[in-house]
Amino acid sequence: QVQLVESGGGSVQAGGSLRLSCAASGYTFSSNCMGWFRQTPENEREGVAAIYTDDGSTYYADSVKGRFTISQDNAKNTVYLQMNSLKPEDTAMYYCAAGEFDGGSWWASDYEYNYWGQGTQVTVSS
Repeated sequence: QVQLVESGGGSVQAGGSLRLSCAASGYTFSSNCMGWFRQTPENEREGVAAIYTDDGSTYYADSVKGRFTISQDNAKNTVYLQMNSLKPEDTAMYYCAAGEFDGGSWWASDYEYNYWGQGTQVTVSS
């Protein structure tokens, strides 16, 4: 049974930091694109960042470049999202996803991902 379990969400003030974790189990971690998405009640789900587990290639949304960093620990089958300089507009439910593709131009397309976590809430106050 494939499971993606997110953790690390919470409430912080603007300018603060959080690190999200996504622990994967039940499938082969390699040769997957691991992505982080976020969604609010008002907006569609959007891709935040992704990493291709085979070679570590990373992808970021323009809105988070320079502030967020995605990384992986293959020994722990875990992907991280370090979020710095957080802004109120980063407030959302954050989801981890795994897809059997190599990222590239499709990294932010949620339909490319096969598995999803349950989400973790991030709230940034001004």
